[in-house]
Amino acid sequence: MTSLVKKRALRNRTLVLAEDERERRLAETVRLERPVAAAGLVDRIVCGDLFSCLEFLPDGFIDLVIADPPYNLDKNFAGRRFKSRPEAAYRQWLESWLVPLKRCLKPDASLYVCCDWRSSKVVQAVLEEHYLIRNRITWEREKGRGAKKNWKNCAEDIWFATVSEDYFFDVEAVKLKRRVIAPYRDPSGTPRDWNETAAGNFRMTHPSNLWTDISIPFWSMPENTDHPTQKPEKLVAKLVLASSQAGDLVFDPFAGSGTSCVVAAKLKRRYLGIEIEPDYCALAVKRLARAKEDATIQGFRDGCFWERNSRAGH
Repeated sequence: MTSLVKKRALRNRTLVLAEDERERRLAETVRLERPVAAAGLVDRIVCGDLFSCLEFLPDGFIDLVIADPPYNLDKNFAGRRFKSRPEAAYRQWLESWLVPLKRCLKPDASLYVCCDWRSSKVVQAVLEEHYLIRNRITWEREKGRGAKKNWKNCAEDIWFATVSEDYFFDVEAVKLKRRVIAPYRDPSGTPRDWNETAAGNFRMTHPSNLWTDISIPFWSMPENTDHPTQKPEKLVAKLVLASSQAGDLVFDPFAGSGTSCVVAAKLKRRYLGIEIEPDYCALAVKRLARAKEDATIQGFRDGCFWERNSRAGH
């Protein structure tokens, strides 16, 4: 894996595998080669191909799916390439796992699927046909390459869908704590819709489907890995807290370096991740071990999501 040979700055906190630990971490993963009961899949990372594993998953055992599949782009995942394809072919690829996966979901389960602007309409079309769409979240990536003849691309989408009309959503768990710049008071002097504290004036705001408070993992963050499309723990935490309860099972069919599973563990949920690339599986296991010692999530403190580039109480 390239992370073993890269030279890094002294303050670089990117999580890597030591030369002698890859196989040891991989030994903690499982392989699915026959049907397994739900109890045997709890809090596990499966090292294997999703399309080979789907038939072995039990019925109706998943509470929440957080899927970050390859976008319809040419991308290199640790030497394993995903190639861009025509829109119809990409739709067929999405249906090849989103449709059979439905069997494994509970009747009140929720589903989030990540995508970019190019693939967003295809993801929407597939979900509309097989699930009930609730919303589309657009989040600011904060980074992005500039373009001379186009707008800089620095946003991605997450489609929110459910299996049925019966689903769980905890709006109180995902309110954003914002600093009040121009505090408004009632004639009596009482703060209106905000709280006055020694650390400053804050308001708890309802979450919208436009997220501008997310920081992409980078070299100084301990959650950072060399996975090319790693999602921030803070982003995933919002999905987990909004659409699951403690003890629920969170499933990630494209687990990558394990972000969804790590966040689920930190927030006292159960998890199951499937990832085809062994190096990423090993990284996920290492991150999960660290999560047992440190359950902090950058940008989420004291039960609140804070604005980007702010510290709790400051």
